[in-house]
Amino acid sequence: MRRALGALAVIVLGLVLAPAAAWADDRGRVALIGVPGLHWHDVNAADTPNLWRLAGQSALGSMSVRSVGRITCPYDGWLTVSAGVRSSVGSRCGPPPSVERQGAGAVVPGFDWLWTEREVPYAGTLGAAAHAAGRCTSAVGPGAALALADRAGRVDRYAASPGEVTDWSGCDVTAVDVDDLITPYFDGELLTEVPEKLSAADRRAALRAADAKAGTVLGHLPPGTTVLLAGLADHGSEPHLRVAMWRADGAQGRFAGAMSTHRDDMVILPDVTATMLKAAGVAVPATVIGSPWTAGRATGLDDGAAALRRADVAGQTIRQVGGVFFTTLAALQVLFYLAAFLLLRRRRGLGAVRVAALALASLPVSTYLVNLTPWDRAAVPALALLAGIVACAAALTGLALAAPSAWARVRGRERAGDVLGPPSVVAAVTAAVLVADLLTGTTLQLDSVMGYTGVVGARYYGLGNIPFALLATAVLLVTTAVADGLVRTGHRRAAVTLVAGLGGFAMLLDGWPGVGSDFGGVIAFVPGIAVTALLVAGRRVSILKLGAFCAAGGVLVMGIAYLDHLRPPASQTHLGRFAGQVADGTFLPVILRKLGAMLSTLLSPNLMPIVIAAFAFLIFALFRPGAASAGVLPVAFERAPMLRAGLIGALVSGVVGMLVNDSGAAVLSMALALAVPLVLSAGIRALADPAPPEQPAPVLRPLGAQGGA
Repeated sequence: MRRALGALAVIVLGLVLAPAAAWADDRGRVALIGVPGLHWHDVNAADTPNLWRLAGQSALGSMSVRSVGRITCPYDGWLTVSAGVRSSVGSRCGPPPSVERQGAGAVVPGFDWLWTEREVPYAGTLGAAAHAAGRCTSAVGPGAALALADRAGRVDRYAASPGEVTDWSGCDVTAVDVDDLITPYFDGELLTEVPEKLSAADRRAALRAADAKAGTVLGHLPPGTTVLLAGLADHGSEPHLRVAMWRADGAQGRFAGAMSTHRDDMVILPDVTATMLKAAGVAVPATVIGSPWTAGRATGLDDGAAALRRADVAGQTIRQVGGVFFTTLAALQVLFYLAAFLLLRRRRGLGAVRVAALALASLPVSTYLVNLTPWDRAAVPALALLAGIVACAAALTGLALAAPSAWARVRGRERAGDVLGPPSVVAAVTAAVLVADLLTGTTLQLDSVMGYTGVVGARYYGLGNIPFALLATAVLLVTTAVADGLVRTGHRRAAVTLVAGLGGFAMLLDGWPGVGSDFGGVIAFVPGIAVTALLVAGRRVSILKLGAFCAAGGVLVMGIAYLDHLRPPASQTHLGRFAGQVADGTFLPVILRKLGAMLSTLLSPNLMPIVIAAFAFLIFALFRPGAASAGVLPVAFERAPMLRAGLIGALVSGVVGMLVNDSGAAVLSMALALAVPLVLSAGIRALADPAPPEQPAPVLRPLGAQGGA
């Protein structure tokens, strides 16, 4: 009996102590060393030996520090770490505020007025979560105090500099503000704009001071402490990708990434909050939009640092040439329509207009194809990028002109319907490139002129608004080109199925979380697909039906967002977080911000000329075909009636996309920039080859005509 009781006691004791042991195992030490202004071009073995040594022991990554504005000042950066969401202090931007000492700790004065991007007082999330879990917080420097302060602005231990700290093992959660790279820019003042005023020699001296301070901290941290070193803010007047180092078990010799970016070598500022809490064994609050860092693919120190430096070069190049590229594109579009109008009226230069149309339509996809080349390694990256785009566009134009004729020679004959051959090649390549990019992690859209870059920080993965416009337009045009042949051979139902099926597949890729993750794109894609399918089926389209299709798109995307919201917070995309905002009633600021961004694009000098010129040409060409385009568009629709369905569907997606996306006019302008030149090239081909079709052309009823429900 005694043995039985003894065994029972051991079992009970084990059951009681097991949770405590597990809790103890989860409890860890974590230290954040924040070096605002540090980027990978600063870190090397000669100038920053301590940081270089830490890099060799860590996972390495690029950090996008964008908070709310274009530039993230130190105050914004530390506040974002505190809140776990992108945060800004507006006109008070500058270095973090001074603190008031209270015994061994300190209090950040006026902490209760700080607001975040969602206009909810989330400041203090990191410190409050640590205190709720019974963790002690230790801050060194004012920025660190701002990051670790709880809702009341309090930290448990505080020191103004590393030299004042006598016990580095007293707290589980530590943050250190290494501000040597920033203080020369501010001189202790709060500024609304960060100036450029450091010489190379002064910055090198500041780097050495920061490295020495970081080395002191690293030398005193207790063994086993998880270390995060992050360049938490911008310096100067231009944004950069910043340094992220993560010394933890299993992280050495790898890149550092996160679910928030869906990149294995890039993280965002709110990820720091989630990573610190996880390392300390503290539950991450649901309001934190960041994700814990993860170890990505393997890399060596030299190769990894070089790759991250190139990532910043690529981002800087895209940001610098973007305005020039879109201005040039707008000018080319306007000049093209003007020249086409004059030449087509005189029936002169039709071949040149056709080639120019195909070349213009080839430019957008070329901005992604160029990322298959190492342009960021060139001595002058901007020149290599632009030259690569032109070369890719020229190659695609040549392929579009040659491939249909080659295929016709293989078949031994050519149908009149083959006027769709060259434009179909451009549309098919555009659709295939974007779909393949979506299925492989969107590596081509990152650091693309018509994509996005981590330096700007508006999007890090998925389908951007401009790529959406190109994908929707390309898919609808290429499917209707194939549908035209099916309808000619009496397979109208198969044609409708093709349009709905391939369009629906592309739409799901566009909106699915972690793939396209595009909210507004789904709303715009659904009516475009539906209108195209109805026109191919020979049915009428009414305003009422169009409104119903838009509502169906909204319902569908909210269903996708709700499914995303059911996943753990760390795995959610912005779709799932928006569903959560709808549930808790905090979604209105997001809607208003996107509406304001959309309206601002209506005045864009780079976008609206494309919209105005393309629409003016379309309307004039349709209503005055003889005067505007020598009948080019009518003959194109006569020879390939389904092409008209694709054009109308693309325009519907473009207009709806303009209204529901924050990129606004960019969506419609890119839809027009691809669709109108391709349709025009088909018309010129038909005009040059007046041979009658082999079968009677199928009838496509105009909008509003009778012909079914």
